[in-house]
Amino acid sequence: MIVSLIVAVAKNNGIGKDNNLLWHLPADMKFFKETTTGHCIITGRKNYESIPARFRPLKDRTNIVVTRNLKYSESDIEICNSIESAIAFAKDQGEVEVFVIGGGQIYKEVLQKELIDRMYITHVDANFEADTFFPEFDNKKWNSKQILEIEKNEKNSLEGRVISYDRI
Repeated sequence: MIVSLIVAVAKNNGIGKDNNLLWHLPADMKFFKETTTGHCIITGRKNYESIPARFRPLKDRTNIVVTRNLKYSESDIEICNSIESAIAFAKDQGEVEVFVIGGGQIYKEVLQKELIDRMYITHVDANFEADTFFPEFDNKKWNSKQILEIEKNEKNSLEGRVISYDRI
């Protein structure tokens, strides 16, 4: 099973502020949905709760929420108390590629523990005021390939590109 993460990152590595996204970028949302649909997704509790209630749990995906709160409960999601147990749960479901979708603390943990095989990073061509950041990583440990160009247009107010990174 491939363990992947998926994230959109500003030039200054910002990914969120006040538990909200920093931008609205439909092309990136479409990429996220197409890439993760039909798969298990792993998210931290705060990140999960930042998703508007009408969209939770994310449709057509097995939503796995990681929390230390053993009493946490919400319908139609799986709850695990560690990243490792969430990955094991996805593997037990026969998953071929599981996606870690945030937030900042979860990204930091999976990168520090080297649990990730692949990253899909949307690099947004702008800086934003943020209080949550994607951690720095060593580019020399990853092979990268651009898989999508996001052009500024009437729907997308920002430019960017999606790069896939595979661990060497």
